[in-house]
Amino acid sequence: MANPERGEVWVVDLGYAAKTRPGVVFSVEFLDQDRAVVTLISHTTSARGSRFEVVIPKPFLEEGAFDGQNIVTVPESTYSGNWAS
Repeated sequence: MANPERGEVWVVDLGYAAKTRPGVVFSVEFLDQDRAVVTLISHTTSARGSRFEVVIPKPFLEEGAFDGQNIVTVPESTYSGNWAS
């Protein structure tokens, strides 16, 4: 599987409560000796206008924002696909 690169948007399974949603990659590429985990900031369609929210307009995203207060680290097997960034 390809390593996600910082700034790319990937579809991520965040579990039952958080659902599957887009996430922008925050971490750098991991190497062979590193743990195969990726840190992302998930996208929400329930934006509150917080100063921690960042709107990154992409044609494939619903209206919303990436929430800097919702940083997650997931194993490599959790992300399923890359959208063009």
